[in-house]
Amino acid sequence: MMTKNDYRPTLQLPKTKFPMRANLLQLEPKLQKRWGKMDLFRKIQETQHPRGPYVLHDGPPYANGHIHMGHLLNKTLKDLVIRSRIMAGYDTTLVPGWDCHGLPIEHKVLKELGPRSKELTTTAIRKRCHDYANRYAELQAEQLQKLGTMATYESPYLTMQPEYEGAVLEVFAKLSEENLVYRDLKPVHWSIENQTALADAELEYYDRTDLSTYVLFRLDGKPHLPNSLHVPLDKDVWLMIWTTTPWTLPANEAVAVSPRAEYSLVQFKKEGVSWLTIVAREQIDKVFSGISEAKVLGSFLGSELVASKVFYQHPFQKKKCPVVEADYVTFEDGTGLVHTAPGHGADDYLTGVKEGLPIYCPVKEDGTFDTTVPDWLEGLSVWKANPLIVDHLHKKKVLFHKENYLHSYPHDWRSKTPTIFRATKQWFVGVDLPFGKEQLSLRERALSSTRQFIQFVPDWGRNRLMGMLESRPDWCISRQRSWGLPIPAFFTAQGNPILTPASIRAVSERFHKSGSDVWFSESPRQLLQKYDPVNDADLPSSLRKMDKNFLSELEKGTDIFDVWFESGSSWNAVLLQRKLGYPADLYLEGSDQHRGWFQLSMLPALGATRKPPFKGLLTHGFMVDATGRKMSKALGNVIDVADILKQHGADICRWWVSSLNYTNDIKADWEFFQSAGEEYRKIRNTIRFLLGNLSDFCPTLAVPVSNKDSYSIDSWAMQELSRFIKEIHQGYDSYNFKAVSDSIFNFCNQTLSSVYLTAVKDRLYCDPKDGRRRRQTQTVMHLIANSLIRSIAPILVHTAEEAWLHFQGLSEGSEDSVHLHLLPELFDFASHPDWEDTMALRTKALRKLEEVKHSEGANFKNPLDVAIKIRVPDKKLQTLQPFEPEMADLCGVSQFHLQSGSSNSIEILDIRNEPRCERSWKRDGTVRKRNDGGWLSNRDARVLDVK
Repeated sequence: MMTKNDYRPTLQLPKTKFPMRANLLQLEPKLQKRWGKMDLFRKIQETQHPRGPYVLHDGPPYANGHIHMGHLLNKTLKDLVIRSRIMAGYDTTLVPGWDCHGLPIEHKVLKELGPRSKELTTTAIRKRCHDYANRYAELQAEQLQKLGTMATYESPYLTMQPEYEGAVLEVFAKLSEENLVYRDLKPVHWSIENQTALADAELEYYDRTDLSTYVLFRLDGKPHLPNSLHVPLDKDVWLMIWTTTPWTLPANEAVAVSPRAEYSLVQFKKEGVSWLTIVAREQIDKVFSGISEAKVLGSFLGSELVASKVFYQHPFQKKKCPVVEADYVTFEDGTGLVHTAPGHGADDYLTGVKEGLPIYCPVKEDGTFDTTVPDWLEGLSVWKANPLIVDHLHKKKVLFHKENYLHSYPHDWRSKTPTIFRATKQWFVGVDLPFGKEQLSLRERALSSTRQFIQFVPDWGRNRLMGMLESRPDWCISRQRSWGLPIPAFFTAQGNPILTPASIRAVSERFHKSGSDVWFSESPRQLLQKYDPVNDADLPSSLRKMDKNFLSELEKGTDIFDVWFESGSSWNAVLLQRKLGYPADLYLEGSDQHRGWFQLSMLPALGATRKPPFKGLLTHGFMVDATGRKMSKALGNVIDVADILKQHGADICRWWVSSLNYTNDIKADWEFFQSAGEEYRKIRNTIRFLLGNLSDFCPTLAVPVSNKDSYSIDSWAMQELSRFIKEIHQGYDSYNFKAVSDSIFNFCNQTLSSVYLTAVKDRLYCDPKDGRRRRQTQTVMHLIANSLIRSIAPILVHTAEEAWLHFQGLSEGSEDSVHLHLLPELFDFASHPDWEDTMALRTKALRKLEEVKHSEGANFKNPLDVAIKIRVPDKKLQTLQPFEPEMADLCGVSQFHLQSGSSNSIEILDIRNEPRCERSWKRDGTVRKRNDGGWLSNRDARVLDVK
């Protein structure tokens, strides 16, 4: 005769080798080794791809240092795109790239070399820079693979590879062919620290305090000013300008006024001296706020002052300068009269060209003044000159006012030092030069593409990019350093440049074959061995008539390309040269790349191919600490990716990334990874429960849910599974990975753990092993497990693989992988429409149960000691009654009764006085002592075949 202790062996309890503890630190390297051994990446590429090609192009990070939190975010997001697209049926891969040239690497190498660097040739220094970049590209590739990212790491693209360099020059040749490349003396952002020109994308803006000065310029002689000014006889008239860069005053060549604005002649006294000065009428109150005796004598338009052809005397340079008009004059600050130095400002330069002014720049590469300035300034840095110039103006009694002025100021993004505008001879790509049959400029083409053809995630990226395109200047593409791709320009003995499409392509061929180091080791004649000047129609006729001997007389240029031009040509070097597909479906980078790589890839692509290199742009925010501060070593708030991996493993890092609203800046803290780990464990335990309860099931035993089962909890679960799979597809398709992770977690935590899996435990454990109800539930659970494991695979790449092997009963030596399968197929399943009301009733019942359980005097703790009785109106009763058989399990109680009543009421009944089944622990009203001596319910007695 059996005792109650013998019933446990009769239960179908979960059995699985899928461990509760993940041990990701041991699991992940093991699975990565398995993937390498089975050549998983090749297998993926050889599978069927019913939806055709998809191209995500990897923007190259800088080959410098270990990976950081920005890499964790960016590279994981890219991997989520790649893996989800593969599992959606697309043929896609990712070619990883690294940006290898540039100043930071050169500085690092020179610093390591110390004084020895002066003894080395340029070629020797470049060799060390090459080795440095190569070392860190390999290191970062190794670290990224530990994150579970999938890419062609065995064949990445490096911007210093010969074939890449040759491809960049091919783009340059095409731009030159469209006459978009030119050389000019223009003011550009200049890094004094690094003695090189900078592009807009290489600037960062920080607050800086400068001396703000109001300076008086005396009009020369007795100008014919408008009669409306009522100028007193024998009185000097002054122009008052305002500047926050006094160091640019030596280069002043004009004062600009707005032609449509009203200006006034103001009489005022300062320190007992009477003055007459012209300022914008709109600014009078601000300028003279501390002077009570200021009086307006008359007013006129700026155009009238320009028409008077007045000149003024420079305060300390021996020259007379004109008053000119300019549309950019504003009245937010200052006096409405703008000090104009064409050698030190973009707007100033344009005015200088328009008015025929000298493009005068007395500042040298190192930021010191040359010999063309007064002796007391010669050799001084611009920053040291600032207070001296102000003092000099004060001594000459032409300084009206000075004060400190806090403003946003451009800094070199690498050295973090303030930049200056400085006119130098540089190479440019013109953004407003019309070309092609349509005679549209790069700016026009870029704006049109951004407005009409490119998809943006998030949507605000469109306006952001358009705003930057609208305001950007011509692109200065030349730099003055050693470690980079040389601009293949040659110069005649007279200093005239030779740079034609044909000459560029000749050098491109040499670089493609031997790399750009040949620029420093070979002569112009050797570099141009495939160049025929006689047949080069773009060469001036005087040079075309000469034979190849004149090539030996040329000098090589010393400028290198802006690294953004190199990385911005990656679409040619990678997408086209490797035949991946052009344009790419997606570029995915941080939101700063609207100003950087996105824009500086689009411009050369439009010039060379007339198409933008991407169909879509996805941008993410930046990593900040828990308080919103930018992460930096100086603040000590950096989280090391290697430390996170050691503590949590890659899958938890990936889960955390997938859960982010990545379009905003992202706060990162150790606590957040802890929370991600807890969510991960909930998902893992849900999978474990599913696998454990499928240990005795195989698809041949399936009992599908049919129409007659519409009142079954299995039918409801099928409907929820159908909804879940739709959410997964929609989330992955729209790059909304947060929606995917939310759906996964809610499906595991709410739909499955809190409702379905809790409700079906009794039938899984206690029903007959081959009973229809149990097999039907296992059939649904098999579908759920299959779908859930494949749904998490793009995110939890290691856990999904581990679960798949257990689910399929495969050994580690198997050639199968979850990553060779597609996402679960979409299907429509509509359960009974009244399930919604039924679940709402369940919620109310559980709420009431909790209230009673925690009320004073409640003695029961086990819900199986409870019966729930609910009264509902007759009409509602008819609707809900078919669901009654499932409601006890759904509420986790022993009994559930629906009865007719005039209004809704819920009773929680303590039924501990009724006998409890010793096998299922239920008090369902059928429990009695059986012939085996045990107390069993009718269901359990039938299973055990006892009376």
